[in-house]
Amino acid sequence: MALKLKQLAHVCIFARDVEETRRFYEDVLGMKTVFNFTREGRLFGFYLDAGNRTFVEVFENGSAEYSGKNQINHMCLEVEDLAEAVAHIRAQGIEPTEPKKAVDETWQAWIDDPNGVKIELFQYTDASAQFAGGDRVADW
Repeated sequence: MALKLKQLAHVCIFARDVEETRRFYEDVLGMKTVFNFTREGRLFGFYLDAGNRTFVEVFENGSAEYSGKNQINHMCLEVEDLAEAVAHIRAQGIEPTEPKKAVDETWQAWIDDPNGVKIELFQYTDASAQFAGGDRVADW
């Protein structure tokens, strides 16, 4: 059984100033905001459309180091069937997190590569905010 990888779903970056970062990606690179994440009633992050079902996810993190490392938090891979993907990964001797539905209405599980790079495995649903829109309240 092989993992049925569809594509890179998103890359997550940290930002000191989320509005300045949004302006850069929207104005300079021409991306559009799909939805926002809020926490305690204020903007905490957002999703940008990078085309072809691929996104850039941005979260505020003023404490991250910006010395050429730590800007990219994780990469996310879209899979056809998350349950199958988790079973395949377990068969390789790696224990992913239990799949769960996130606030953006996508199914996700997590693993680390041998270097500690976080990898999110994603399966979209019909209600996924990436396509349905609507702001989401961060629950983490």
